[in-house]
Amino acid sequence: METQAFSLEQRLQELRSAGVHSVFAQFTDILGSARGKLVPLEHVHQLVDEGAGFSGPSIWGTGLPRTGPRSEYYGRIAPESLQALPWWPGVARAVCSGYAGGQVLQTCSRQVLARVLQQLKQQGMTAWVGIEPEFFVFKQAGDKSLQAADDRDTQAKPSYDFAVMRQQGEWLEHLRSQLRALDFQLLQIDHEDANGQWEVNYGFDEMLKAADRYMLFKMTAQSVTAQHGMVYSSMPKPFAHAPGSGLHFHLSVTEANGKAVFSNATDAHGLSTRGKQFVAGLLHHAPALAAVCAPSVNSYKRLAASQSQSGTTWSPNLIAWGDNNRTALVRSVAGRIEWRLPDPSANVYAALAATLSAGLLGIQQNMTPPAPIDEDLYDMSVALRQKHKLAALPADLGQALNALHLDKVLRQAMGEAFCEVYLDVKQQEWQDWQTAVTDWEISRYGRAC
Repeated sequence: METQAFSLEQRLQELRSAGVHSVFAQFTDILGSARGKLVPLEHVHQLVDEGAGFSGPSIWGTGLPRTGPRSEYYGRIAPESLQALPWWPGVARAVCSGYAGGQVLQTCSRQVLARVLQQLKQQGMTAWVGIEPEFFVFKQAGDKSLQAADDRDTQAKPSYDFAVMRQQGEWLEHLRSQLRALDFQLLQIDHEDANGQWEVNYGFDEMLKAADRYMLFKMTAQSVTAQHGMVYSSMPKPFAHAPGSGLHFHLSVTEANGKAVFSNATDAHGLSTRGKQFVAGLLHHAPALAAVCAPSVNSYKRLAASQSQSGTTWSPNLIAWGDNNRTALVRSVAGRIEWRLPDPSANVYAALAATLSAGLLGIQQNMTPPAPIDEDLYDMSVALRQKHKLAALPADLGQALNALHLDKVLRQAMGEAFCEVYLDVKQQEWQDWQTAVTDWEISRYGRAC
């Protein structure tokens, strides 16, 4: 069946008929947060051709000066992304890509991903991804405490808890209906392995569209959750005793004829030679990738892979891969590659661009991955880890940022301009953490003799 050609005028007519009067021109800053402004619907053509103007230095990570023609950030919308928001009456959302001085802004994370994908397209290939959002839902607390939204959500091993799902049925139904209204192909919703933690699965898509859709998911989940008097959180590891949240990427690449590049049904792990080379690239560049895929101080509490109240953390710690092995950094499953490093504090465009760049470097350089490990890495002895020469991921954000700084090949493949600004922003975050005095320090040392 042929896909009907997109018509901007037809879309505008549909939006007017639905009562839409404004467009939220939405971009994503370097930290992964949705930003934007409201523009009257009648100015859509200007948003397509010129873009919505923003003060560049007022946005995290643009690298733009305070004066001159390149001090203005222009977000040009993708007209196909115009979509009425059911949870914001009268408003449609459109996705922006960054420009400055009439040129592509190299520090815009969406432009970074688009460039990597264009290079792949020139080789006759398309990248696809299924993104698995995990998140926490907290109470609206007057203090700084974090508490699961439902007081009855207390089980030590709460995965798939029917009772809590039923109790939260009104919120879940509201979230489901709003996502369906936005054309999400919902697959499943479940209570995850920590109190207050949830996961929503929906259909995979071409990589840039999937990144745009994930941002729409976050905006929708935040808005719906707030309407029920609760807080949606992308914090990777809010509770020390419980598992944290991941943002797993299910990756695949197809050729122009639709053939799956990574898949080989006759292989013991289901992967072709290029699929294994892609895995090798991910593992080789994993320390640097951590800086982009696990970009917060808190991310490394999730990656510590210590025991949890529920029995396991489900987070990777060792740089390894295996067949259907959820304890490994890379899991091969059904001829595709699951990348388990990312967490929801990441900028999804940057994380995908870095991940794809690393995997493609593995193919370009004919890398060979280490032997797969199909046993439980959490139970593996130190001696066996040493025998397999398994390296650990960076222990903290500082180590990860240093790894990215040293990985010139990955930075060049991803985009040096973006990486330079990204490192500046994140190094400041790391320094802020190092000078912060925490409640733990006060409790442990404040009254010491």
